This record gives sequence, C-alpha cells and structure tokens, in this order.
Amino acid sequence: MRQYKIASIPGDGIGQEVIAAGLEVLDVLAKRDGGFHLAVTPFDWGSNYYKKHGIMMPADGLRTLKPFDAIYFGAVGAPDVPDHVTLWGLRLAICQPFDQYANVRPTRILPGIESPLRNVKAGDLDWVIVRENSEGEYAGQGGRSHKGLPEEIATEVSIFTRAGVTRIMRFAFKLAQSRPRKLLTVVTKSNAQRHGMVLWDEIAAEVAAEFPDVKWDKMLVDAMTMRMTLKPKSIDTVVATNLHADILSDLAAALAGSLGIAPTANLNPERQFPSMFEPIHGSAFDITGKGIANPVGTFWSAVMMLEHLGEGTAAGRLMRAIERVTADQALHTPDLGGKATTRQVTDAVCKALLGDNL
Repeated sequence: MRQYKIASIPGDGIGQEVIAAGLEVLDVLAKRDGGFHLAVTPFDWGSNYYKKHGIMMPADGLRTLKPFDAIYFGAVGAPDVPDHVTLWGLRLAICQPFDQYANVRPTRILPGIESPLRNVKAGDLDWVIVRENSEGEYAGQGGRSHKGLPEEIATEVSIFTRAGVTRIMRFAFKLAQSRPRKLLTVVTKSNAQRHGMVLWDEIAAEVAAEFPDVKWDKMLVDAMTMRMTLKPKSIDTVVATNLHADILSDLAAALAGSLGIAPTANLNPERQFPSMFEPIHGSAFDITGKGIANPVGTFWSAVMMLEHLGEGTAAGRLMRAIERVTADQALHTPDLGGKATTRQVTDAVCKALLGDNL
C-alpha cells in the first residue's frame, strides 16, 4: 500500500473546521480506494500558538515539515494579531523557504452553482490562474525609516529576477499546453512599472518561442478585470505576478460563485520540498464556530494534493463527489445562498464517495 506523510496545519478561524472536514473526507476516500494511506500529523501552529509563544511556528518548524510529502493548510489570520505578523510568520514562512514558487488556482462554475455574471453558465468560465509565488511585490524587500516623524518613509520593493520570471512563465506555458484550448494570457502592468514588468514581458515572449502550439496574449491587469467580467469565455490559463494574481484569483472565485469553493496549490514543481494545499478563503472569524463554513474549497484543494501525489484516480473520484454535492442546492452553505452546514456538506461528500457509481 502506498503511504504518504501529510502535515496538517489547520491554523486559525474556520481553518480548523474545514481542515477537519477535509481530513474526514480523505480518510473515507483512502479506505474506499484501498491502494493508499495518508499518515497525517497535526500541528497547532497559528495565532493561538503565537499568543502563547510569541512566534507563529517553532524555530525548527521548516526542518520538521521537510520530510513530509505534502502540507494541508487551513487559514491564517486573527483579529487581535497584526496581519503581517500572521502571514509572514506562518504561511509565507513556509512558502518562501520551501520554494513553492508556483501558486495554482483553478476556477470554474461547479454544478448547481450560479455565477453572479449575467448569462454565464458552467463551461463558460473554466480558468486556471498561475501566480508567481516567491518574489514580485511580496518579496519582503524594503523597510521603514524615521518612524513616527512627519518625514517617515516606508518602501516596498518588487523583485523580478530572470530566473524567477523564466521558471513561472515556463510552468504556465506547460500548463496551458496540457489543457485542451492551449491558450495563455500573460497579465502585466509594464506601461506603468517600466523596469520589473518590462522584464516580465520580455521573458514571456522568449519562453513563448519554446511553445509554438500555445496561443498567448498579453493584457494589462486593469483591463484583465474587465475581460474576466465581460468576456469570461475568452480566458483559459492566466499567469500573473504575486500581487496581481492574488487579486485576480479572488475576483475569479467570486465570479464562479463564492470564495468558499476556491482551492490553491502552492507547488515546488521540482519536489525538492513539500508542496502545500489550501483553500483561499482565509480565517473568516465572523463565522468561526457557527458550523457554516463552506468546506468545498478545502475538498478541492485535497483533489489537487492527491493529483500532486500521483493518486489521479482518487482525485477524480473526489472531484466527482464534490460536483454531485454542489449540484444539490439543498447542500449549499450560506456563502452560496443556502442553509446547509459544514457537517451536512461533509456527510454528503462522504456518502457520495461510498456510492458505487463514482
């Protein structure tokens, strides 16, 4: 039997609830398939850990995580801890040292879910957004001087390296090449950012020459928001910088129906380090403890984790179970306009997995 070591980091807020649901579904799936086993080790790192110890995770946290095959992550952030402390202390503290430079965010309208876009239905919106996840606007370069004085200065330096841009472009072109439409949109802002983003554009053109079968175009990020809302069928695969893709992928999730259904894979494609899989909805303290968090994004993230581990059959089975459950509007959580609970959705997916016709 194939065994995989999974590090579970539920983190904060509803992360605890949806990761518990995800692990339950994965356990049912593994027992049904019988060919693999997930050995899960939980870690209590996050804002509560920070309040006790002054750090979001132990100093040896990365060394602890490195032997794992994958990381299943919930959310980070708490109302009483500064956001930059939580993000840089846990999520980015894992992504950057583990060189998880390809953040992959699929978006499509699942059965039973309506897009807020007029006359857009399932099949009209089927995208994958590739986010450069290691440098760009979130490189962490910069500083503050003369704090508290009228002349206080704060700088945030975007970093674009030839190596970093080339590898994310090549990843995005390969992904586009693997999809039926073989279409890639490169998002930029080189009209205003005349150094780093011009390099971004130049490298995109260089890498495109390696993929003659991929049709590609280039679009300014502001114009891309209009294209996403007015011409969704014109889009397939998208590559954008750390900041731009962060924003566009949240818009994409909303256009597909809800932030609660959106998954993420933080990939180290060379597999030198474990990759991390998480829903993108955040900790959502406004609904924490109410039992109404949508676990679909977490389940879909588990699909991506299984694909990464090489368990394609199980991944496909779980995705079909998710689609069967979303097709039933009685099983929609409040973010989708329904009244279902996290428990009801989880039970329904588990029941679907145990059926004979998946």
